Amino acid sequence: MKIGLAQLNYMIGDFNGNFEKMKLAIEKAINENADLLVFSELCVCGYPPRDFLEFHHFIHECETVINKLAAVAGNKLAIVVGAPSKNPNKKGKDLYNSAYFIEEGEVKYIAHKTLLPTYDVFDEYRYFEPNHTFDIVEYKGEKIAISICEDIWDTGEENPLYKINPIAELAKLQPTILLNLSASPFNYNQAKKRIDVVKKNATQFKLPVFYCNCVGAQTELIFDGGSIVMNAKGDLIDEMPYFEECVRFYDLESTVNYRTLTSDQQQDKNPIKLIHDALVCGIRNYFQKLGFKKAILGLSGGVDSALVLVLAVRALGKENVLSVLMPSQFSTSHSVDDSLKLVENLGSPHKIIPIKEIFDAYEKVLQPHFENKPFDVTEENLQARIRGNYLMALSNKFGYILLNTTNKSEAAVGYGTLYGDMCGGLAVLADVYKTQIYDVCNYINKDEEIIPNHILTKAPSAELRDGQKDSDSLPDYDTLDKVLFEYIENRQGPDEIEAQGFDEKLITRILRMVNRNEFKRHQTPPILRVSPKAFGSGRRLPIVGKYLES
Repeated sequence: MKIGLAQLNYMIGDFNGNFEKMKLAIEKAINENADLLVFSELCVCGYPPRDFLEFHHFIHECETVINKLAAVAGNKLAIVVGAPSKNPNKKGKDLYNSAYFIEEGEVKYIAHKTLLPTYDVFDEYRYFEPNHTFDIVEYKGEKIAISICEDIWDTGEENPLYKINPIAELAKLQPTILLNLSASPFNYNQAKKRIDVVKKNATQFKLPVFYCNCVGAQTELIFDGGSIVMNAKGDLIDEMPYFEECVRFYDLESTVNYRTLTSDQQQDKNPIKLIHDALVCGIRNYFQKLGFKKAILGLSGGVDSALVLVLAVRALGKENVLSVLMPSQFSTSHSVDDSLKLVENLGSPHKIIPIKEIFDAYEKVLQPHFENKPFDVTEENLQARIRGNYLMALSNKFGYILLNTTNKSEAAVGYGTLYGDMCGGLAVLADVYKTQIYDVCNYINKDEEIIPNHILTKAPSAELRDGQKDSDSLPDYDTLDKVLFEYIENRQGPDEIEAQGFDEKLITRILRMVNRNEFKRHQTPPILRVSPKAFGSGRRLPIVGKYLES
């Protein structure tokens, strides 16, 4: 049997566009004399559809596409397609998350997802009924077990998340092939984990596994692809490219004897490279799927805005990214010079719009109302908001999307100005710690100096007052990021973090800043997710609370 995997980039609710992509893949499979073509989880409607699933019309459109795909495949090819399906029972949720097995132009079997995740960014039990029965499909002499994403991930170790292992249940029916339709969001650890999980299933149940993941970004969620073929011995036969659409075919009978991939033949799993590639993909797809072409950002001469500019140019093209330099009386000459050198290196357009005149006007108007109080954070925030107004005005006038340049360290502790430097249409770096920012910049500069070296070596500063440094307000980023990582990613409390050698007062200060600034994070643009625990839908904390305040 010849089996194909279609790793494609879908758009949520774009039924015609998704159908056309899948049609081309089917036609390619027919030309390749394939017997079976496997698509990814909920590919017909795109993942995650969220509350669109509550619309009857949305489900009807899914059914229409299923019928059209069946007609395209006809009697030349069997296909496995991910889509919601209606629950015929009155009890339970109205829908299943399903995989349709289509043969000879007809739906012959529908497999349902058993494990419905509700952790992190997932909320599937909100919409779907879990599967309660198990069966296999017999096709061309093979007994095919069909699973969907999470079903393969709960490998039943010391602390299993679920009470049932769907693959173990399917294994009782003695299948000869295991398929998995997946929509597994990217984080910089996911690629390695994915291979480990597939290997555990292949070796435990002695089955070849064909794992098809989707690719591309859906607002904050990024999907890296990396679809896998593995034989029953746990040998990695193939790993599809990351962040690229791809359709490939495999001879089932030969998978046992395929040359397995060596470590240097596998996709590069360097976390910094993956973060870079994921962010480029996230920016590109956000603009493509919204129908925008041009981006704008404020270029300060600092490392964060420099990195966003490079990523945006790589995602959208240099001619489509406008940088705006907005120096004040507190800006250093080297910040302007560094910014100009960067745009020259990239060949991208820029504008220089000083803010001193407007800032002075604001001060003049407000001074009587400030009751002669001295210069403080109010005036600093005022500068940030003037810059935000400039950027949004240009965005409105010329149809740009404003890229926010806040990093995760700043977002965590609230080191930013609401309606100022925190405004924008997409937060590119808000899931990347400051220390990781430098790593990604050094990766970009590995072959040539694209980002001026001075940007990477000077002390970080918002330049909102004379001589200001980030270290005036924050712990050093190396220490700050380590504490933040333990609290946010590892969910460690103060005692646990202190046991790792950090100062108690420092821990208290940092954790209180994180909790107190939840209200700010609720007002930020969508954040591209690249870590296992990003701000946004995957981290749900109350705005009002007193945890760690006493």
